[in-house]
Amino acid sequence: MNDCIVIIPTYNEIENIESIIRAVLSQHKPFHVLVIDDNSPDHTAEKVSLLQSEFEGRLFLEKRIGKLGLGTAYVHGFRWALEHKYNYVFEMDADFSHNPNDLEKLYDACHFGGADLAIGSRYVTGVNVVNWPLSRVLMSYFASVYVRFITGMKIHDATAGFICYKSEVLVGINLDKIKFVGYAFQIEMKYRTFCKKFEIVEVPIIFTDRTKGQSKMSSAIFKEAVLGVIALRLKKLFNTL
Repeated sequence: MNDCIVIIPTYNEIENIESIIRAVLSQHKPFHVLVIDDNSPDHTAEKVSLLQSEFEGRLFLEKRIGKLGLGTAYVHGFRWALEHKYNYVFEMDADFSHNPNDLEKLYDACHFGGADLAIGSRYVTGVNVVNWPLSRVLMSYFASVYVRFITGMKIHDATAGFICYKSEVLVGINLDKIKFVGYAFQIEMKYRTFCKKFEIVEVPIIFTDRTKGQSKMSSAIFKEAVLGVIALRLKKLFNTL
């Protein structure tokens, strides 16, 4: 059985989904793909279903009843991946902001480099972001500075969503305790991994903003991240994380 599964959450990604699936499944390493679709009105799930016959045994689909949030989509996918005995579990966006060619870099960092969690990092070697307005770059960059200050994690890109986990991490951090759904989810996963003393490395990537479809970012998601970091730190201090 293949040891790598790439989880791609979707909501209205009909413009990107076929291309990203083909790009991931055409990599030299034979990745599998699991799409978690939140009942997209644009029929994203139906497109994935049509592709499953072409990629039998490599492309999987989980359909949910509605838009339940990024964090819950990934937790759903993590549970599915653990149930199906994958050793390396990836997070990846559907919109090509994460380059499928970088998947093997993350895999190599875990499989050969000794990392338990490998982050595709926009900021570990400077600012490697394409097509974002300066305001968005600054917000994202200083969010990670803020996270480092509050949590003590030595991570340059705390909100990154391009990740490879060893399955042991997902078992060890207890998925039942994951509470956040937006950017705070990404921070929470890294912080819980950090607190369990797993090895975390950052792999430099170039992040390119989507050219098709709409961003899911909102002020509510950003607010959750700001307040969520404080909540996580307090839980750690009071031994309730």
